[in-house]
Amino acid sequence: MSTTLAEVLAAARRRLSEAGVADAAGDVRVLVAGVLGLSPTAAVTDGARPLDDAQVKAIDRALARRAAHEPVHRILGRRAFSRLDLILSPETLEPRPDTEILVDALVPHARRIVAETGCCRILDLGTGTGAICLALLDLVPGAVGVGTDLSAGALETAMRNADMNGVADRFEAVESDWFAAVTGVFDIIVSNPPYIVRSVIGTLDDEVRLYDPILALDGGRDGLDAYRAIAAGAGGHLRENGLVAYEIGYDQKEEVTAIMRENGFSRVESVQDLGGNDRVLVFTKAVAV
Repeated sequence: MSTTLAEVLAAARRRLSEAGVADAAGDVRVLVAGVLGLSPTAAVTDGARPLDDAQVKAIDRALARRAAHEPVHRILGRRAFSRLDLILSPETLEPRPDTEILVDALVPHARRIVAETGCCRILDLGTGTGAICLALLDLVPGAVGVGTDLSAGALETAMRNADMNGVADRFEAVESDWFAAVTGVFDIIVSNPPYIVRSVIGTLDDEVRLYDPILALDGGRDGLDAYRAIAAGAGGHLRENGLVAYEIGYDQKEEVTAIMRENGFSRVESVQDLGGNDRVLVFTKAVAV
């Protein structure tokens, strides 16, 4: 007798709830849909669908990993970001919805620059999956981008994502310690750098601490090392009236602004996330008005 999708979903919800997973029902929908190649809606509405042994075993393996608190999208190996479908790898940070706020803040600026000059050159420092730069290239057809990372594995993942999302002809991956291997000047320099205070990393949730790469988390003793490095080098790679934009930790707005001010930048924009926390800062060498 075959097992139905509805039966598997019900058992999966109980299993994850018992394992202490906070949103067991939501995680089951996404996880089972991903394993079966269904939309999350179909996973709910097509409960009578019969599942064969191979499908049930594949779901069981995925549930075992989730019960051990491996993140859903790590298990599936990919996740949606902006309009993109991104492959994840052990060397890359899993892009979060908060980072889409950084992309959304920059799209109007990038489109304006394309309209005025015919092109917008973007430098994404610490690109990881390529999420920020690739989303901007997808949303701003006249833009071209360079993504840098210290991890060769991350850069390989970024290039695969660029190819998979149809923007590889406008994206270049460069292995670099911040600006060390970067040449040329850019209209926009953007980064979601490591900004976690080093002493706090051991207290993070298992889903972050055990699965996101330490290189993408560790911001040094006070969480601000990356901002200092970028602020010091950005001026030499920025076109006149160009922009530098960051994702920041919820309590870092004034500290990052002070670092940038010391390096000759003015803050022109500050954006909060849906929780009301400061999340994105945009700076320029020009005087703010």
